[in-house]
Amino acid sequence: MESPTFVRFQLGAQLKQAREAANVTTEQAAEIIEVSASTLRRIEQGRVGLKGPALKALLDRYEVVDAELRETLLSMARTGKQRGWWAKYADLPSSYRQFIGLESAASEMQNFETLVVPGLLQTEDYAQAVISSEVSQPTPDGVAQRVAARLERQKLIADGKLRMVAVLDEAVLRRQIGGRDVMAQQLTALLDAQKRWNVTIQVIPFREGAYASMLSSFAILSFEEGPGVVYIEGLTGDLYAEGEDVRRCTVVFNSLRASALSAAASVALIKKIRDTEHQE
Repeated sequence: MESPTFVRFQLGAQLKQAREAANVTTEQAAEIIEVSASTLRRIEQGRVGLKGPALKALLDRYEVVDAELRETLLSMARTGKQRGWWAKYADLPSSYRQFIGLESAASEMQNFETLVVPGLLQTEDYAQAVISSEVSQPTPDGVAQRVAARLERQKLIADGKLRMVAVLDEAVLRRQIGGRDVMAQQLTALLDAQKRWNVTIQVIPFREGAYASMLSSFAILSFEEGPGVVYIEGLTGDLYAEGEDVRRCTVVFNSLRASALSAAASVALIKKIRDTEHQE
């Protein structure tokens, strides 16, 4: 099933493009459908859906007259109102839901992490240790739901639906999240993941010194259809970037890969750290 989140994201991007082409401000468009300007921005960001009558009103104001395009956008609005598999986890933050929805439609993820193992490669115990320490202080039930959702997300890798290229700072391997046993299991899981045809893991060693984007983790999601998007998780809110930002981040990611060890050398380093630091 097509991801409703991704469809909303596509619809929002097309609506923003149509609004700007019609020289209609955010405030003017919001008045047409009787919502706040902030709500309209959320619609254009794909964070919330849009009902048919409101969509038709916007298309009329934007002078979108092509019948086939209008029907396509209306169909997208209907699909965007559906619920994804992640809806069963009621405790998930809305920003996390949106990321899961976009991720589930992606064909490739390029992920750079400075401190933690990427969610798609985390073991259950490691995920629980990370989620339990979040600043939002989720309840025990909330932690359990987020761990379960994270493990379900990993089916994208297991089923071969998503190709993943992960670049990790060496600090990710050395930080003892959950303790020695948990980290030993996690590093073993990384070694196992590296054997998959659709997973590539590279490590930037400490000896590399300073490098591009060393202070900011990010993920680039690519899709079979439609433009890519960059996801940056932040303490005060998540950021989704498009267009030129995707190109710039792709250039940075390629630079990170060039700074990193090869996949084979990364495997050797992971094994060394596991066997010397995370086991008794």
